[in-house]
Amino acid sequence: MPRPICALISKDLVRATDTSMSSSDAKITEAELENDLGPRRVYSTSPSSPSRMPAFASVLAVIAILYFGKDVLLPLAIAVLLTFALAPISSRLRKLGMPRIPAVIVTVVIAFLVLVLFGLVVAGHVAEVAQNLPAYQGNIIAKIRSLQESGTDSGIVRRLTSVVESVGRELSNAEERPAAPGTGSRPREPVLVEIFAPSRPIETLTSLIGPLLGPIASLGLIIVVVIFMLLEREELRDRFIRLVGYGDLHRTTEAIQEAGSRVARYLLMQLVVNCAYGVPLALGLWAVGIPNPALWGMLAIVLRFVPYIGPVIATVLPLFLAFAVDPGWSLVLWVGAIFLVLELTSNNVIEPWLYGSRTGLSPLAIIVAAIFWAWLWGPVGLVLSTPLTVCLAVLGRYVPQFEFLEVVFGSDPVLDPKERLYQRLLAGDPDEATDYAEEFLEEDYLEDYYGKVAIPALLLAEKDRRRGVLTAEQMEQVFGTAITLVSNLAEIAQEEEQEEEEEEEEEENQAAGRPSPPKEGNGDESELPDGRGKTVFCVGGRGPLDDASAAMLAQILQIQGAEVVAARHSDIPNRRAMSLVPKQSNAIVVCFLNEDSTRHATILVRRFKRIYPAIRVGAVLWVENQKERQPPALGEADFVATTLTSAAREALADAPPSLVTPVRKIRTRRSSNRTGIAAARSGI
Repeated sequence: MPRPICALISKDLVRATDTSMSSSDAKITEAELENDLGPRRVYSTSPSSPSRMPAFASVLAVIAILYFGKDVLLPLAIAVLLTFALAPISSRLRKLGMPRIPAVIVTVVIAFLVLVLFGLVVAGHVAEVAQNLPAYQGNIIAKIRSLQESGTDSGIVRRLTSVVESVGRELSNAEERPAAPGTGSRPREPVLVEIFAPSRPIETLTSLIGPLLGPIASLGLIIVVVIFMLLEREELRDRFIRLVGYGDLHRTTEAIQEAGSRVARYLLMQLVVNCAYGVPLALGLWAVGIPNPALWGMLAIVLRFVPYIGPVIATVLPLFLAFAVDPGWSLVLWVGAIFLVLELTSNNVIEPWLYGSRTGLSPLAIIVAAIFWAWLWGPVGLVLSTPLTVCLAVLGRYVPQFEFLEVVFGSDPVLDPKERLYQRLLAGDPDEATDYAEEFLEEDYLEDYYGKVAIPALLLAEKDRRRGVLTAEQMEQVFGTAITLVSNLAEIAQEEEQEEEEEEEEEENQAAGRPSPPKEGNGDESELPDGRGKTVFCVGGRGPLDDASAAMLAQILQIQGAEVVAARHSDIPNRRAMSLVPKQSNAIVVCFLNEDSTRHATILVRRFKRIYPAIRVGAVLWVENQKERQPPALGEADFVATTLTSAAREALADAPPSLVTPVRKIRTRRSSNRTGIAAARSGI
């Protein structure tokens, strides 16, 4: 049942107000700043770290080495990645009892036999498709002409038609050419003459084997390197640690293990995902009648290792073949439907199920890495781009000199949630801040968000204010954006409030029927008290940032069922806050982001306590780590809190207010000199 709410945030919280304090408060502020940090000064934002030019020059040198040494480094890179992929298989065979050398040899032989067989099958199907292509040119020309006749004629279609027809004329027999005009006979054809030389077996063998020597040598080198890397894997690991990370064994070991597990998991899971895509594709294309369906399924398995570009190529080729084979359009539609179903299934079912296919790279980083490695090492570099970039991201995570690689390529947020929120508050962007908050609130409650993200973000702003880098205009902008954020989250707050009411009604119903079982643990530590029937007044201590924290606390108290009135710090000097405090209030809470403001907090608490002795008055000195600790004593304060949970708990507590010693009025006796002077003047 809805309750009348006195006020969540007063109108003074929404509009910008004058932030000037009274002269006494201003003196206190300046004095505290002088004592805490000395004279205010603006800190330079230039980094104090040494120049990054040596690191940049090192990166350029590495790129140059990779580019000019690709003939040697490319086989080594392939061998390293294959070693990462085959190492789990070899280790599993060794655990089953097979000796090291046989386990390594069996693993390598099986892997390369599969690769060679795969390549031979693909080559055979490609040759068959190439032989059948001239037979499909008639269907292509007929379809393009039908597009022209249907009224879709355009410059692109005309150019495409001319290109196809010219290719068809080149492929047609030369004997079908018309005779030259003015003559009754065909032009005389040139006679082909072939010069035969004596057969030399060595030269013939050289001409046949010469083009194959390079690929065969590279393949043999890769096989040998993979075998030795698998055999000497532990020795190579120890040498690498001694070479680059002997001073920090823990960090180096973590880097090696993470790089190996990431690459191996990516290659294995991506292979499983691609096979789960390619095998159904081949079966579907076979069912609808596409020639060489095994070829397109196998190409899809390989091409999907290439990020973003590979799946597109694997889709276009069968669609073009369906366009060329079938005189009609039904086959093209069937092939398109097959790819659509497979893409939806792969992206929404298979890949989320096989979560290990994630690489820890951002999507933009994958695209940029694909472009870079394709430029560096050609098509093979395009296939290897993702595993190599994963290794670079791991290097950036564990080596401080290459931390920029993790920042550029990694998918993890580079800013903490509190830093991201503070950046959005500075930029005056409440919409994006609300989006981040809603993502956080999908799993946690508003109390957790304010306590772990929003209040720490305001504490960062308070640090900048104390350093002198945050101007008054920026503080007002941060305050306005924070208040807008609180207003945007009001709907979520109402939902949580309704949940609280439903849970309380359910507990009351259960208690009316039978006694409820005792709860495990201390309920006060996990749940906030019920605030129904209570009124709380929240006010900022000494600045706009404190006002924002007070508004957040007010919303949390409202969720618990309390009626809340909030005011700004600027209402305190001119005594507006004194008139805003409801007479039926149960607690007055003053919020401070600067935990060193104990003197100012003592003054405000004493002032409220003298005016409202029957109301509990307390202060909140927010801390960054959000862990409850012993707060400082503030004289007459009924409570002092340091976290959002403790502040809400104290504000809604049923404890009576502490007694206040009445102020003793001291009458001063008039000076005797002044009396004597007055008497003398009267005598005159």
